[in-house]
Amino acid sequence: MYRLLIIEDDKGIAEAIKEQAEMWDLRVQTVQNFRNVISEFTEFDPHIVLLDISLPFFNGYYWCAEIRKFSKVPIIFISSAADNMNMVMAINMGADDFVAKPFDQSVLMAKIQAMLRRTYDFGKAVPVIEHRGALLNTGDNTLTYKDEKIALSKNEFWILLTLMENKGKVVSREKLMEQLWKTDSFVDKNTLSVNVNRLRKRLNAVGLEDFIITKFGVGYLIES
Repeated sequence: MYRLLIIEDDKGIAEAIKEQAEMWDLRVQTVQNFRNVISEFTEFDPHIVLLDISLPFFNGYYWCAEIRKFSKVPIIFISSAADNMNMVMAINMGADDFVAKPFDQSVLMAKIQAMLRRTYDFGKAVPVIEHRGALLNTGDNTLTYKDEKIALSKNEFWILLTLMENKGKVVSREKLMEQLWKTDSFVDKNTLSVNVNRLRKRLNAVGLEDFIITKFGVGYLIES
């Protein structure tokens, strides 16, 4: 079940969205502590966020920037301040979409569902893949190892997902490039090598040395 976090201080609007979203089989939580939104975000670990601009203590732009420091979760702004300047500001701060208030609930739900499909439809219903104590979360493109969580780029995620799904088997460079092409990342062999080396450095930094093995002239391997 996908998790929706609503960061909206108007309780009437928040509850109305919550009620509608639950009818769409979403698990919903509304933020209560507007002084420390991040603590509620990390505890709930949502798949998607609805975020208002005008909030107590800090505005939505601030919290969007804070979330973007460690998460690529889709963020949809909902606000009556729907002029072009605010829309551009929201996108520049890392938002994925902007819905103007007042909005039709069915339109909002359709946007949420579309965003979830684009972000999380990996073709397999496997939320987490584990190997050597490393947990790859296909819901938010993160890797967790020994209580340390790192957000992966789109290319890093797809490379690691493909290798972990085929652990014990050598994955050819051609197959990896084919996977990256599916994500609209147009790569050649040199670009693939750069991405793999960058991923290796990130894995080494959290203690996963030799997690990815190179089979020269063939491809890459994660040993089972």
